[in-house]
Amino acid sequence: MTSQKSLKRRVRERMSKTGERYAAARGQVVAKRDRIQAATTRLSVDTDRPADERVAKATGRIFEEWFSILDDWGAPARTYRMMAEFLIAEHQVDGWWAQSITYWYQRSRGLRLKHQQPDGFTIYASKTIAASADVVFAAFVDDDQRSAWLTDGTMSLRTAEPARTARFDWQDGQTRVSASFDERGPSKTTIAVAHERLPDADEAERAKSAWRQRLGQLQRVVEVLPDQLRPEA
Repeated sequence: MTSQKSLKRRVRERMSKTGERYAAARGQVVAKRDRIQAATTRLSVDTDRPADERVAKATGRIFEEWFSILDDWGAPARTYRMMAEFLIAEHQVDGWWAQSITYWYQRSRGLRLKHQQPDGFTIYASKTIAASADVVFAAFVDDDQRSAWLTDGTMSLRTAEPARTARFDWQDGQTRVSASFDERGPSKTTIAVAHERLPDADEAERAKSAWRQRLGQLQRVVEVLPDQLRPEA
Protein backbone atom coordinates (compact mmCIF):
# COMPACT_ATOMS: atom_id res chain seq x y z
CA MET A 1 0.00 0.00 0.00
CA THR A 2 2.78 2.41 0.93
CA SER A 3 4.68 1.74 -2.30
CA GLN A 4 1.48 2.28 -4.32
CA LYS A 5 0.90 5.63 -2.62
CA SER A 6 4.49 6.61 -3.32
CA LEU A 7 4.08 5.67 -6.99
CA LYS A 8 0.91 7.75 -7.31
CA ARG A 9 2.63 10.72 -5.64
CA ARG A 10 5.54 10.54 -8.09
CA VAL A 11 3.12 10.26 -11.01
CA ARG A 12 1.24 13.37 -9.87
CA GLU A 13 4.51 15.24 -9.40
CA ARG A 14 5.52 14.36 -12.96
CA MET A 15 2.13 15.37 -14.30
CA SER A 16 2.46 18.80 -12.66
CA LYS A 17 5.90 19.30 -14.20
CA THR A 18 5.31 17.93 -17.69
CA GLY A 19 1.57 18.36 -18.30
CA GLU A 20 1.32 14.67 -19.26
CA ARG A 21 -1.86 12.70 -18.76
CA TYR A 22 -1.93 10.13 -15.96
CA ALA A 23 -1.26 7.06 -18.11
CA ALA A 24 1.72 8.64 -19.88
CA ALA A 25 3.19 9.99 -16.65
CA ARG A 26 2.73 6.65 -14.90
CA GLY A 27 4.47 4.82 -17.74
CA GLN A 28 7.49 7.12 -17.46
CA VAL A 29 7.64 6.84 -13.65
CA VAL A 30 7.42 3.04 -13.75
CA ALA A 31 10.10 2.85 -16.44
CA LYS A 32 12.36 5.08 -14.33
CA ARG A 33 11.73 2.91 -11.26
CA ASP A 34 12.63 -0.23 -13.18
CA ARG A 35 15.84 1.35 -14.53
CA ILE A 36 16.87 2.39 -11.01
CA GLN A 37 16.27 -1.14 -9.72
CA ALA A 38 18.30 -2.67 -12.55
CA ALA A 39 21.13 -0.15 -12.14
CA THR A 40 21.17 -0.72 -8.39
CA THR A 41 21.64 -4.44 -8.96
CA ARG A 42 24.51 -3.82 -11.38
CA LEU A 43 26.24 -1.31 -9.12
CA SER A 44 26.01 -3.61 -6.10
CA VAL A 45 28.50 -6.04 -7.67
CA ASP A 46 32.01 -5.59 -6.23
CA THR A 47 34.13 -7.42 -8.79
CA ASP A 48 36.47 -4.42 -8.97
CA ARG A 49 37.56 -4.87 -5.33
CA PRO A 50 41.34 -5.02 -4.85
CA ALA A 51 42.82 -8.49 -4.37
CA ASP A 52 43.00 -9.83 -0.82
CA GLU A 53 46.75 -10.24 -1.24
CA ARG A 54 47.15 -6.48 -1.53
CA VAL A 55 45.17 -5.59 1.58
CA ALA A 56 46.80 -8.42 3.58
CA LYS A 57 50.27 -7.26 2.59
CA ALA A 58 49.47 -3.67 3.60
CA THR A 59 47.40 -4.30 6.76
CA GLY A 60 48.04 -7.86 7.93
CA ARG A 61 44.49 -9.07 7.27
CA ILE A 62 42.32 -9.86 4.25
CA PHE A 63 39.10 -7.96 3.62
CA GLU A 64 36.75 -10.49 5.19
CA GLU A 65 38.78 -10.48 8.42
CA TRP A 66 38.48 -6.70 8.58
CA PHE A 67 34.79 -6.93 7.76
CA SER A 68 34.24 -9.31 10.70
CA ILE A 69 36.01 -6.87 13.02
CA LEU A 70 33.79 -4.05 11.80
CA ASP A 71 30.67 -6.22 12.21
CA ASP A 72 31.58 -6.99 15.83
CA TRP A 73 32.16 -3.29 16.45
CA GLY A 74 28.69 -2.43 15.18
CA ALA A 75 29.81 -0.70 11.99
CA PRO A 76 26.44 -0.78 10.14
CA ALA A 77 25.15 1.82 12.60
CA ARG A 78 28.25 4.05 12.21
CA THR A 79 29.23 6.59 9.59
CA TYR A 80 31.94 6.11 6.99
CA ARG A 81 34.17 8.56 8.85
CA MET A 82 33.66 6.81 12.18
CA MET A 83 34.61 3.45 10.65
CA ALA A 84 37.79 4.78 9.08
CA GLU A 85 38.80 6.55 12.30
CA PHE A 86 38.18 3.33 14.28
CA LEU A 87 40.51 1.37 11.99
CA ILE A 88 43.19 4.04 12.22
CA ALA A 89 43.00 4.58 15.99
CA GLU A 90 42.29 1.06 17.23
CA HIS A 91 44.09 -1.07 14.65
CA GLN A 92 46.80 1.27 13.36
CA VAL A 93 45.66 0.92 9.74
CA ASP A 94 47.15 3.42 7.32
CA GLY A 95 44.70 6.18 6.43
CA TRP A 96 44.35 5.25 2.76
CA TRP A 97 43.77 1.59 3.55
CA ALA A 98 41.37 2.45 6.37
CA GLN A 99 39.22 4.33 3.87
CA SER A 100 39.52 1.52 1.32
CA ILE A 101 38.48 -1.13 3.87
CA THR A 102 35.57 1.06 4.99
CA TYR A 103 34.43 1.65 1.43
CA TRP A 104 34.50 -2.05 0.53
CA TYR A 105 32.87 -2.99 3.83
CA GLN A 106 29.94 -0.73 3.00
CA ARG A 107 29.79 -2.18 -0.50
CA SER A 108 29.84 -5.77 0.79
CA ARG A 109 27.11 -5.12 3.37
CA GLY A 110 24.79 -3.33 0.97
CA LEU A 111 25.33 0.02 2.66
CA ARG A 112 26.80 1.68 -0.43
CA LEU A 113 26.65 1.16 -4.18
CA LYS A 114 29.41 1.75 -6.68
CA HIS A 115 29.77 5.51 -7.29
CA GLN A 116 27.64 6.30 -4.22
CA GLN A 117 28.69 9.15 -1.92
CA PRO A 118 26.97 10.79 1.08
CA ASP A 119 25.53 13.52 -1.17
CA GLY A 120 24.49 11.30 -4.07
CA PHE A 121 26.42 9.48 -6.78
CA THR A 122 29.70 10.61 -8.33
CA ILE A 123 31.01 9.15 -11.57
CA TYR A 124 34.42 9.61 -13.19
CA ALA A 125 35.65 9.62 -16.77
CA SER A 126 38.99 10.53 -18.31
CA LYS A 127 40.65 10.90 -21.69
CA THR A 128 44.18 11.61 -22.85
CA ILE A 129 44.22 14.14 -25.69
CA ALA A 130 47.07 15.07 -28.00
CA ALA A 131 47.14 18.77 -27.16
CA SER A 132 48.56 21.09 -24.53
CA ALA A 133 46.72 21.68 -21.25
CA ASP A 134 46.02 25.26 -22.32
CA VAL A 135 44.25 24.07 -25.47
CA VAL A 136 42.21 21.36 -23.74
CA PHE A 137 41.32 23.71 -20.87
CA ALA A 138 40.10 26.38 -23.29
CA ALA A 139 38.05 23.85 -25.24
CA PHE A 140 36.38 22.78 -22.00
CA VAL A 141 35.90 26.15 -20.28
CA ASP A 142 35.22 28.64 -23.08
CA ASP A 143 31.48 28.69 -23.85
CA ASP A 144 31.87 29.01 -27.61
CA GLN A 145 34.54 26.32 -27.88
CA ARG A 146 32.61 23.97 -25.60
CA SER A 147 29.56 24.17 -27.87
CA ALA A 148 31.60 22.40 -30.57
CA TRP A 149 31.61 19.14 -28.59
CA LEU A 150 29.04 19.40 -25.76
CA THR A 151 25.69 19.14 -27.50
CA ASP A 152 23.52 17.36 -24.91
CA GLY A 153 23.80 19.60 -21.85
CA THR A 154 24.87 22.95 -20.46
CA MET A 155 27.46 23.94 -17.87
CA SER A 156 27.94 27.21 -15.97
CA LEU A 157 31.45 27.92 -14.72
CA ARG A 158 31.83 28.30 -10.95
CA THR A 159 35.60 28.46 -10.41
CA ALA A 160 38.70 27.71 -12.44
CA GLU A 161 42.48 27.61 -12.21
CA PRO A 162 43.81 28.04 -15.77
CA ALA A 163 45.04 24.81 -17.37
CA ARG A 164 44.63 22.95 -14.06
CA THR A 165 41.06 22.70 -12.71
CA ALA A 166 37.53 23.91 -13.37
CA ARG A 167 34.19 23.46 -11.59
CA PHE A 168 30.73 23.91 -13.10
CA ASP A 169 27.04 23.76 -12.32
CA TRP A 170 25.43 21.23 -14.65
CA GLN A 171 22.12 22.22 -16.24
CA ASP A 172 19.90 23.63 -13.45
CA GLY A 173 22.60 23.37 -10.79
CA GLN A 174 21.28 20.27 -9.06
CA THR A 175 24.49 18.42 -9.96
CA ARG A 176 28.05 19.59 -10.50
CA VAL A 177 30.95 18.82 -12.80
CA SER A 178 34.63 19.19 -11.95
CA ALA A 179 37.53 18.73 -14.33
CA SER A 180 41.28 18.49 -13.84
CA PHE A 181 43.92 18.86 -16.54
CA ASP A 182 47.23 16.99 -16.23
CA GLU A 183 49.75 17.97 -18.89
CA ARG A 184 51.95 14.98 -19.71
CA GLY A 185 54.19 16.69 -22.24
CA PRO A 186 54.13 19.58 -24.71
CA SER A 187 51.28 18.04 -26.70
CA LYS A 188 49.54 15.52 -24.42
CA THR A 189 47.02 16.19 -21.65
CA THR A 190 44.84 13.91 -19.55
CA ILE A 191 41.50 15.42 -18.60
CA ALA A 192 39.64 13.79 -15.70
CA VAL A 193 35.98 14.65 -15.13
CA ALA A 194 33.83 14.00 -12.07
CA HIS A 195 30.06 14.45 -12.22
CA GLU A 196 28.80 14.84 -8.65
CA ARG A 197 25.51 14.78 -6.71
CA LEU A 198 23.68 12.54 -9.17
CA PRO A 199 20.38 11.48 -7.61
CA ASP A 200 20.26 7.72 -8.23
CA ALA A 201 22.01 4.68 -9.71
CA ASP A 202 20.26 5.05 -13.06
CA GLU A 203 21.45 8.65 -13.46
CA ALA A 204 24.96 7.60 -12.43
CA GLU A 205 25.13 4.94 -15.14
CA ARG A 206 23.71 7.30 -17.74
CA ALA A 207 26.17 10.04 -16.80
CA LYS A 208 29.11 7.62 -16.91
CA SER A 209 28.22 6.56 -20.44
CA ALA A 210 27.50 10.12 -21.54
CA TRP A 211 30.81 11.51 -20.30
CA ARG A 212 32.75 8.80 -22.08
CA GLN A 213 31.07 9.88 -25.29
CA ARG A 214 31.51 13.60 -24.57
CA LEU A 215 35.22 13.26 -23.88
CA GLY A 216 35.57 11.23 -27.06
CA GLN A 217 33.91 14.06 -28.97
CA LEU A 218 36.15 16.60 -27.20
CA GLN A 219 39.18 14.60 -28.30
CA ARG A 220 37.88 14.46 -31.86
CA VAL A 221 37.25 18.20 -32.00
CA VAL A 222 40.64 19.11 -30.50
CA GLU A 223 42.73 16.61 -32.47
CA VAL A 224 40.89 16.08 -35.74
CA LEU A 225 38.72 19.16 -36.23
CA PRO A 226 40.70 21.98 -34.58
CA ASP A 227 39.17 24.57 -36.94
CA GLN A 228 35.93 24.21 -34.96
CA LEU A 229 37.70 25.78 -31.98
CA ARG A 230 38.83 28.87 -33.82
CA PRO A 231 36.77 31.97 -33.11
CA GLU A 232 35.03 33.52 -36.08
CA ALA A 233 36.75 36.54 -37.62
